[in-house]
Amino acid sequence: MSTATKEMAKEAKTVGQKPQRVTGAEAVLMALIEEGVDTLFGYPGGAIMPVYDKLYHYEDKLNHILVRHEQGAAHAAQGYSRVNHKVGVCVATSGPGATNLITGLADAMIDSTPMVAITGQVASHLLGTDAFQETDVVGISTPVTKWNYQVTKASEIPEAIAKAFYIAKSGRPGPVLIDITKDAQFEEVDFEYKPCTKVRSYKPVPVASEESIEVAADLINKAKKPYILVGHGVMLSKAENELLAFAEKAGIPMASTLLGLSAVPHDHPLYVGYLGMHGNYGPNIKTNECDLLIAVGMRFDDRVTGDLKRYAKQAKVIHIEIDPSEIDKNVKTDVAVISDAKAALERITPKLKEAKHEEWLAEFHACDEIEQKEVKDYALGSSTEKVKMSEVIKMLSDKTKGEAVIVTDVGQHQMEASRYYEFKRTDSIVSSGGLGTMGFALPAALGAAMGAPDRTVVSISGDGGYQMTVQELGTIFQYKIPVKILVLNNSFLGMVRQWQELFFDSRYSFTEMVNPDFVKLAESYYIKADKAETRESLSDKMDEWLNTEGPCFLEVVVEKESNVFPMIQTGAAVSEVRLK
Repeated sequence: MSTATKEMAKEAKTVGQKPQRVTGAEAVLMALIEEGVDTLFGYPGGAIMPVYDKLYHYEDKLNHILVRHEQGAAHAAQGYSRVNHKVGVCVATSGPGATNLITGLADAMIDSTPMVAITGQVASHLLGTDAFQETDVVGISTPVTKWNYQVTKASEIPEAIAKAFYIAKSGRPGPVLIDITKDAQFEEVDFEYKPCTKVRSYKPVPVASEESIEVAADLINKAKKPYILVGHGVMLSKAENELLAFAEKAGIPMASTLLGLSAVPHDHPLYVGYLGMHGNYGPNIKTNECDLLIAVGMRFDDRVTGDLKRYAKQAKVIHIEIDPSEIDKNVKTDVAVISDAKAALERITPKLKEAKHEEWLAEFHACDEIEQKEVKDYALGSSTEKVKMSEVIKMLSDKTKGEAVIVTDVGQHQMEASRYYEFKRTDSIVSSGGLGTMGFALPAALGAAMGAPDRTVVSISGDGGYQMTVQELGTIFQYKIPVKILVLNNSFLGMVRQWQELFFDSRYSFTEMVNPDFVKLAESYYIKADKAETRESLSDKMDEWLNTEGPCFLEVVVEKESNVFPMIQTGAAVSEVRLK
């Protein structure tokens, strides 16, 4: 039986059934189940309590993870979504519970992560009275959501949730918030659910014009030095295979943005590395030497472009992008292919001529040799007293064979992980790219482990960001979530210290950390923990950490004042790469 026939049969069966009379609270849960949700992350409170009361009877269908802070719920929902392409769901109460979700919503918005947040709200007759724990979360969240809506009647719940899921996952994905008053949760409704398939005036999946496809293909066929920039949109559209077919046919070098990492296997012969402020030497400087720049599912973030006035001015630019608002926003394009990446690549590839650009590719390899000599020999060598972050990441990459899900916090360790973890499998980087949220890693990693239970999930943090959401150790312990937790401890807010050294005459203003005993802290949550203080002990301790069943914690004491290079200073051109 075809999918369409099954749907028709399901609808026919439903026609004769009497709608089920339920409370609004139960309607919320029934709607989530209809959308295929099986996991949600949340924290109860007064205004959302009716939903939690009904959740007591749905534990066999909905696996609720009790986080230790609502920000953790939002980041966990992000991590869950990023590894399995499902819509992440988080739940919170009104007032401070709802406002604690805002950072996670903002993070999901800028990094295009589909997420639905459900918040409780004071009773409708109290709205606008400054009632206890009343906050205008719809007003607050408007800039950081694709759509939000306040429900004041139980009858609105099924449609609102259906619309929320459709908007969150369609087109360029993003977060949606549904705020539900307490009386709407108590009120009864005849539950009927119809999935949303369209919203008036909302066209999430544009179709590129045939002219743009033809012109793009012609430019590619004529180019002598074409260059592909791989963004997060490649994985969001599940276009990894189409990208490889496209690049291989035309013989085009590929580099990835931070969130585009893992879309192309690290050892692919056309993959030349990582873009951006701390990216690889060749991928950055060759941006200003190519004759055709092909951006696929990326938004020309400032960390990739450097000074826009001196960015790829010599090149024609093809921008394949699903969101029309990103076209010409930062970089002027010659050809805008406004389309889902997968669909666009499928249409362009047949029009391409078989080609190889061996001399052009060799230029990237020559840059690799320079970077190896000027940066990597030191970064991966053993000349320092303490082990360096780069050494730890490379060892982790080797021991996991590039197959783990790497969830990073924000800072030096994030950049070193991006540089030295050799990703072999797609959907393997979970990082806070646009917002740069310290504290992201631990809760996002527990969500990722729930979303990809068959994979090794590693949370990597510095000693600063780790302490911002360290309470989520309680969640990991309670649910026995098998996250491998790695803290690279240099007793500094490392990236800020690096900038203070390089640009503020080494005035280390409030960046040195006096830390707790991280091992005892993890052990207080009944999580097995260890500490590596020497280079010689690291390998054995990492083996034990990786091979331990269930959650496990490893602290590695690293060089205090080591810097991440290469580096492109803010305001510099991408060709002005500082190697040391």
